[in-house]
Amino acid sequence: MATNTNSITIVGNLTRDPEMRYTANGNSTASFGVAVNRSWRNQQTNEWEERTSFFNVVCWQQLADNVAASLKKGMRIVATGRLEQRSWETEQGEKRSVVEIVADDVAPSLRFATAEVHRVERSSPGESAPVRNQPAPVAAGGTDYSDYGEEPF
Repeated sequence: MATNTNSITIVGNLTRDPEMRYTANGNSTASFGVAVNRSWRNQQTNEWEERTSFFNVVCWQQLADNVAASLKKGMRIVATGRLEQRSWETEQGEKRSVVEIVADDVAPSLRFATAEVHRVERSSPGESAPVRNQPAPVAAGGTDYSDYGEEPF
């Protein structure tokens, strides 16, 4: 049986600050734009050329809260998720659709920057938790992975 996969990872710069919104039932969502640059050397002219692609990214619940509290326009990020197409009709009866990235995870890119990580208290499903700037627990000699239910590599 074949499994259909729909996953994408992009690395680029935020084109605008994340915009927070809330659904009718109180779920938080953040959306932002990402510019992804690609450059290459033209074989005929031996000149560098560049193309920029723009993507809309949507985050939900605690990821949305954390993104809005952490990221600003211009920051370089890494986002992973899936492509989804959304369709709607305007008040004038015009049909519209958009393809966007629904993020599973978003992180600052550390290629040209540093970051300071703070743990956030988990909330119940469907409930957004306020961001609490608590440093991640560190044991002598490194991170204590027992709180995460994981072991390093």
